[in-house]
Amino acid sequence: MKAGQRTVRLQLTEPLRISRATMTARQAVWLSLEHEGQRGHGEAVTSVYYGLDADTLGRLLHAESQWLARFTDPETALEAFSAGDRDKTALPAVTSALESALLDLVGKRAGVPVHQLLGGRGAPPCVPTARTIGITTPRRAEARATRLVRDGFSVLKIKAGAPDPAEDLDRVRAVRAVAPHARLLLDPNGAWNADTAERLLPLFAELGVEAVEQPLTPGDPEALAKLAERSPLPLIADEDAIDHEDARRLAGRVQGINVKLAKCGGVSAALRIAEIIAGTGTELMLGCLTASTLGIAPAVHLADRARWVDLDGHLLLANDPWTGIGGADGTVRAGRNPGLGVRPNGVLAQDAEEARA
Repeated sequence: MKAGQRTVRLQLTEPLRISRATMTARQAVWLSLEHEGQRGHGEAVTSVYYGLDADTLGRLLHAESQWLARFTDPETALEAFSAGDRDKTALPAVTSALESALLDLVGKRAGVPVHQLLGGRGAPPCVPTARTIGITTPRRAEARATRLVRDGFSVLKIKAGAPDPAEDLDRVRAVRAVAPHARLLLDPNGAWNADTAERLLPLFAELGVEAVEQPLTPGDPEALAKLAERSPLPLIADEDAIDHEDARRLAGRVQGINVKLAKCGGVSAALRIAEIIAGTGTELMLGCLTASTLGIAPAVHLADRARWVDLDGHLLLANDPWTGIGGADGTVRAGRNPGLGVRPNGVLAQDAEEARA
């Protein structure tokens, strides 16, 4: 197999403010694998929170060519990957991009979409996705929610964690007023302490919020589990649930776990977490980092396995270089095309088809 990569800048349509930062763009590193004239693609994106920069991602993805050199075909490489024949210290974002590229390539060679490679027997996943509204004024949140509901979104995720909690409450009230039938998720990104959470959760419950992601500062999963015992709202662990060991620790103790492929290490790791929490009372949420369609697509092929789906990272971009999973109408779709089912959406991604090591 030949491997190549390219680093690109993904510009957001507008700044996205959350409790700990404001983001306007991020870089993505595209990994391309070629074998016998066909190519598979994967994407890893930078993240300040996870300490990932483009140079580090590029260097580590290039090192994967040494592991791939052991195999004569992508099918054997994918089997080895799924069996755990990997460096256990590898960064999750890197292993996720590698597995995605292998799945894309193997699916194309077999003529089947990735969700079938993963054991899916029914129709391709086609599910509503949440759409994020950042920390902003109530008036802007109201206008944004109005447009999103008009476009077909039935699930809205509202960022919280402003210095004054009253601002968060006003923002949710404004959204609820114009979206009375929407499912509302709240995400403070770990901005609250236990006392603040205990005071605010009942107020958000009164406003019809369905669930709250990571209300407490990450680093103390026991505190999150104890809060979940008495919370009037389902609590979903995110930053406190990185890998399968975290999932095992929290299974049955929180109401949900937000699985992001770049956080846990890819599709195989996500399926393992889903298996661990199955039947425990803890349900699966599929989330994402801001990424292109290429980076979001692997999770879409798992989307029918989750209670909550938050796969809107590509919808935040000013110009998504890839297409193939929809989402602009509030629904993401895996489709029936082979592999990940994505294709270039302009010159930038088309260049990735020509990438070489």
